[in-house]
Amino acid sequence: MHGMHTRLPKHFVLEERLERYADAIETNPRGLRGRWSEACHVLEQGRGLGRYREVRLDLGCGKGVSTVEAARREPDVLFVGVDYEPLCIAYAAQHACQSGLHNVVFVPGKGSDVPEFFQEGELSAVWLNFPTPFPRTRRAKLRLTYLDRLMDYRHVLSPGGVVRLKTDSQPLRDFTLTQLDLAGYKVLWQTDDCRAMFPDEPVSGYEERLCAQGASVYAVCATPGPEPAHVEQTAKLSLVDYLPADLNAMSYVPHGMERTVTNIRNLEAKGRSRDAAIHMH
Repeated sequence: MHGMHTRLPKHFVLEERLERYADAIETNPRGLRGRWSEACHVLEQGRGLGRYREVRLDLGCGKGVSTVEAARREPDVLFVGVDYEPLCIAYAAQHACQSGLHNVVFVPGKGSDVPEFFQEGELSAVWLNFPTPFPRTRRAKLRLTYLDRLMDYRHVLSPGGVVRLKTDSQPLRDFTLTQLDLAGYKVLWQTDDCRAMFPDEPVSGYEERLCAQGASVYAVCATPGPEPAHVEQTAKLSLVDYLPADLNAMSYVPHGMERTVTNIRNLEAKGRSRDAAIHMH
């Protein structure tokens, strides 16, 4: 669910790919609500006993590379990857099938589907890896860290469960901090360099491309505290409001905000030129 939309390769037939790797795709997630741990264990292990130790949601999983690698490292955890782009689901399912892993499944869906897919207390974690920032105010509600979404997550998380954001966008990170506060979460940790903090953590090709362009990886991990008595959106919604004061000092512009930053820089430059001309006269 990030901003770099995957393009359809030549000779790539989406429907054929989805059918070929259907074993790793769950098309009826609502039917598994409340029983993911047991049902997927039964389906994959071929017997009616057992369950996974916990269930983690990778929301906006993209092509699923880091999701599959995480599943490989923890075979007793069920990883559920959700993404709204069918092409991403096809690639993710392909990775899962080719890996031979049984503890990872991918689901077509979006952020607002989470309460319909999972029961109260069913998830140990919600991972938000490089979600689409939706910088403009009118699309703020589509952000996976918007107040409404965070309220949804707190209900499907088990006690001690966490929401974990990774992003190249400092404005999105700072906006997210306001939303976590409004939704009654406690920030457990945050970092401006997640790759240095967790050097062995699985990374996606998308993250590697951004870092090659000079991106820092910001991360925040939070857990629900007492539920607020009154929930109201009071934060500034445009990500422009979270940009640093000196845009010319930015060595990297977050993906999805390039045009906005360029326009602001140009306006500021024109203003400086106009002021200089006035002083000369």
